[in-house]
This record gives sequence, C-alpha cells and structure tokens, in this order.
Amino acid sequence: MREGKLGDRVAIVTGGGQGMGAAIGQLLADEGAKVLIGDIDAEKARSTALSIEASGGISTWIEVDVRSQPQVEEMVCAALGEHGRADILVNCAGVLRKTRIDEITTAEWELVLDVNLKGTFLCSQAILPAMKEREYGRIVNISSSAGRSVSTLGGAHYTAAKAGVLGFTRALAKEVARFGITSNAVCPGLIDTDMARANCSPERLRAYEESFPIPRLGTPEEVAGLVLFLASDATYITGAAIDINGGDLML
Repeated sequence: MREGKLGDRVAIVTGGGQGMGAAIGQLLADEGAKVLIGDIDAEKARSTALSIEASGGISTWIEVDVRSQPQVEEMVCAALGEHGRADILVNCAGVLRKTRIDEITTAEWELVLDVNLKGTFLCSQAILPAMKEREYGRIVNISSSAGRSVSTLGGAHYTAAKAGVLGFTRALAKEVARFGITSNAVCPGLIDTDMARANCSPERLRAYEESFPIPRLGTPEEVAGLVLFLASDATYITGAAIDINGGDLML
C-alpha cells in the first residue's frame, strides 16, 4: 500500500473524468488515497479510475449527475460501502457556457448554476454526516478566478455560480470547523484543459498567455498540487479562497 501524505484516506473527486478532476484524482491516489471518481460521463470516469489503477493506485468510479440528490447520496454511499469512510471531497464537476446575458435562457442559467453551485452544495451536504462521525474532513471546492472577479471565457451565469461557490465555502467552513472539517476553495485562472480550448480559439489563448505575468496557461497538475496541499498539510486553513492563475488576477 502506498503511504504518501494520504495513506489512510478515502477521497471522492467529482468531475474526475477529465481535465483538472482527473489530475486531482491521480495525484491524491499517488499520495496514497483510495479515490472514487465521480463523473456524469461514465466512460471517462472509468478511464480515469483504470489509469489510476494502472499506475499502482486504488480507485473506483461511479456515474453521477451532481444535480441529483439521490445520485449524489449513492456516490457517497459507494465510498462508505467500499472503504467504510470518506475523508476528502473535491467538488470539481462544472460546466461553462459563454452566452451573453441577453441571450441566456432560463434553462441554460439553471444548468450552469445547478452543476457548479447546487452540485457543490449537494455533495458537501451528503458527505458531512460521515465526516462529522469521524471528526475529520477536508472539502475542497473548485471555484475560479471568475468567482473573484469576472470570467474570462464564461458568461454571467458562470461568474455568478463560481462566486456562489466562494460564499458557500466560507459559510460551510464556519459551520463545520468544530467537527474537525475544513472547507476551502481553489480559484484557477486559465488552465490548459479541454474545456478552455473548446471555448477559446488558439489565437486568443496565445494572446491571453502572453498577457499573464507568468506567460503560459496553468496545468491541471499544478491545480492538483494545490488541492493536495489543502487536503493534507493545510491543517489550520479554512474558509479560504486560494488563487492559482499565473498572476493574472492579484488580490
């Protein structure tokens, strides 16, 4: 069994089928955690879990729509049933749409808010009883630079959802600290993922890169490293929002 920083921990990573979520799942497993990958795309979730297993880690996967309370509860029960505990939750599931305000439909607004914000709430709510019972937990919510300022690529609904994640993170941290549970948010800037490349032309991405103090896109692995810190070494940090954006946004 791997030891690492997380040798006896069990982690759930939503949106773990690709991009930042897959990198987070891999690194947590590399550091010894048993990782449950949850994703709405079953094949991508399975692929990430198999990749973790192939590298010597321990991982399972589940198809989950984080907008659905029954599916979220099933995901948490799967981790508890397999391992008897759930120590770490990384809320990484998200969607981005770049529609302008006057063209956003009610359905699209609800989709973006439900996946990014409601999903973070439902997953956190579902895992709290298990964390409270053990008097230990690490919840890491993936927000965005959009939540701190305004989205580079996404629309108003994406900015609103990611700002909401920051508010929820603080409120959660205040409520659960006495149970040994921390709640923190990570705020990535432009990260080199399929989502970013699907929503921005190569020429525009290069222009953004050249404008950053660190003139490149971030990598999913760099985001994963920050998540690992918050899930392991950060024992006296809670309610925080930590930027990782190459200096694009300095607060």
